Amino acid sequence: MAIVVQKFGGTSVGDTKLIKAAAQRVIDTKLSGKDLIVVVSAMGQETDRLYDLAYEIMDDPPPRELDMLVSTGEQVSIALMSIAMHSLGHDAISFVAGQIGVRTDSYHSKAKILDIQRERVDAALREGKIVIVAGFQGVDEQSNITTLGRGGSDTSAVALAAVFGAELCEIYKDVDGVFTADPRIVPSARLLDTISYDEMLELAGMGAGVLHSRSVELAKKHGVPLRVRSSFNRQPGTLVRREDNGEAKPLTGVTFNKKEAKITLHRVPDRPGVASTILHPIAQRNINVDMIIQNPGRNGVTDVTFTVPKSDLAEALQVCGQVASEIGAEKVLSDDRVAKVSAVGGGMRHHPGVAHRMFAALALEGINIQNISTSEIRISCIVRDEDCDRSLRAVHDAFE
Repeated sequence: MAIVVQKFGGTSVGDTKLIKAAAQRVIDTKLSGKDLIVVVSAMGQETDRLYDLAYEIMDDPPPRELDMLVSTGEQVSIALMSIAMHSLGHDAISFVAGQIGVRTDSYHSKAKILDIQRERVDAALREGKIVIVAGFQGVDEQSNITTLGRGGSDTSAVALAAVFGAELCEIYKDVDGVFTADPRIVPSARLLDTISYDEMLELAGMGAGVLHSRSVELAKKHGVPLRVRSSFNRQPGTLVRREDNGEAKPLTGVTFNKKEAKITLHRVPDRPGVASTILHPIAQRNINVDMIIQNPGRNGVTDVTFTVPKSDLAEALQVCGQVASEIGAEKVLSDDRVAKVSAVGGGMRHHPGVAHRMFAALALEGINIQNISTSEIRISCIVRDEDCDRSLRAVHDAFE
């Protein structure tokens, strides 16, 4: 039988009533003639609760022990989900990631999946069981438990769908699908029927919390169709797939990210290789860098500005301080009260004037743009964090 992977997020399994409702949805799919692999996140706010416990004891918990702790949330939810399946008269079996050979690298809290073994899951499916797998986690080559970062259960689901050749990967959330903007901030935001991998990847990477960006990368690489649906209704949601041959809209959606900070190395020597010298040690710490801007050099010096996740700011500043001393930069500046507003659309390739319309909309609101970066289908601006919501609404309205 064809395989479908279904993933249920924390809000979808927040209590036993919700778990039984999710189990019934899985069973409905099973009865339609599909084999099921179900990926489950920890219940509700459980992961946050576990993190809080660790930080009550120590300001800087060892990363290995932190992963050991927070990975337990998924073990509870997969067992309860399996029990719910049995209560509804269907055979199911739960596995933590290590039991089915989800192998990762050793970057605790940011691990990447390297390989997944098929044998145990294949055997369970042949026996007619519904397979339930803990998302968000894996084990490294030394058998240490690792976690994949926030939203990592999405990545677990897509990786399993790729390995097992699933015909579809359904991601169940507390939203109806992918919207043109966050409807909590932009009341006129519309639900999208479809969106391309590239557009979804840009939206996810720029802060849209609907899907984990790494999950979209994997889906695109392996051609896994993704459907984002609500756990609380039967609407079809949004299908994420390859771009069709039709002409795309100039703008598909706008999003924001208030979880980034800006770092500037001031008066850096303007010579070949200096940007690499700055960014290499940051990359070695597995810190993602975005929106890199180097000003034109004057009098032999320049400024280099980039953004990093706010959670990595302290570590990035420590590295930058060391690098600044080594290369003779004058000082390191940072600002954690910024927000990134991004407009995304595959049609930008073919529709001139998109940037002008976006910048004009922000200017009409009196919003100052601090930095700009672009890709083929995305324009991002750094603004003050207090201007974020107004910026989002202004850009969304400008493109109707």
